Amino acid sequence: MQPRRILVCLPSWVGDAVMATPALRALRAAHPDAWIGAEGRPALAGLLAGLPSFDAFLPEAPSGIFARTRALRAARADWAVLLPDSPRAALAPFLARIRRRAGYARDPLRRLLLTDALEPPREAGRRVPISMIERYLRLTRGLGCPDRGMGLELHVNPEIGERVAKDLARRGAPEGARVLLVTPGAAFGTSKLWPPGHFARACDALARRHGLLPVLAPAPGEVAIAQEVAARMSERALVVAGPEATLAELKALVARASLLLTNDTGPRQIAVALGRPAVVLMGPTDPRHTEHHLERQRVLREDVACSPCHHRICPIDHRCMTRLAPERVLAAADELLS
Repeated sequence: MQPRRILVCLPSWVGDAVMATPALRALRAAHPDAWIGAEGRPALAGLLAGLPSFDAFLPEAPSGIFARTRALRAARADWAVLLPDSPRAALAPFLARIRRRAGYARDPLRRLLLTDALEPPREAGRRVPISMIERYLRLTRGLGCPDRGMGLELHVNPEIGERVAKDLARRGAPEGARVLLVTPGAAFGTSKLWPPGHFARACDALARRHGLLPVLAPAPGEVAIAQEVAARMSERALVVAGPEATLAELKALVARASLLLTNDTGPRQIAVALGRPAVVLMGPTDPRHTEHHLERQRVLREDVACSPCHHRICPIDHRCMTRLAPERVLAAADELLS
């Protein structure tokens, strides 16, 4: 039976949500007349706004499993496509009695909550990391939805783009300035952070060699990191921060940038979706999760025995990031901007 209403439960991380857009596109193409609702953290609404691949964004209920179950029951979905892997993510769709529930089965409890349980990718019996784009597309393929390309997709609201440009001008950005957008934080944990002194040296070098204006765009909890980077710099930099900052505004900043310099975090995937070049600083995470669309990215890593470890806080000396020299950023930027 063809679904009339499809619910897609989005991943929580910004980058993962962007990497889910090919799966959303495949669902829309296979079921053009169905209502498709995307459920996720409220902050993701601005990130995915404007995409034609879903009809409504459903903010995930913050008050617990029973409130979420009531909200999903009200959505009257026939299918639930569960992109997060946890049993918790599958429990509310199960309790809401959504007829078909598809997702990965990483443990016995999760398997019991699904009607369509897909085994995680394995080689020789062991789980292996694969591109998150491919991982999500395997779910939609399992539901009979052919791929509609691997490209990531985001939309920038022109009005928000104009507002961001005016805000940069108000902060002192010269007209026509070529922006080096810098995102020095990472919600995952401190293990992903490149040292502020390294960021400062790289930003100074890029400003001098390529005439770029460094614009630091931290998330609300990362403002102190951005301010430290700016304080250590010799060249002028702008720090764009505030409690009102949204992912919709971040998209507009990325779209305006000549180059993104970032830790391995959400803005990286926003840059891929918007076709902007990016230099990515990667340490504790496995690069196989994001090994896609590398034409306009330079992913810099240090060959240390303990990486990837996936620790949120480094238990030793953080060598995977501290040994990553700013000079490598300059060389990567030269390639991307030439």
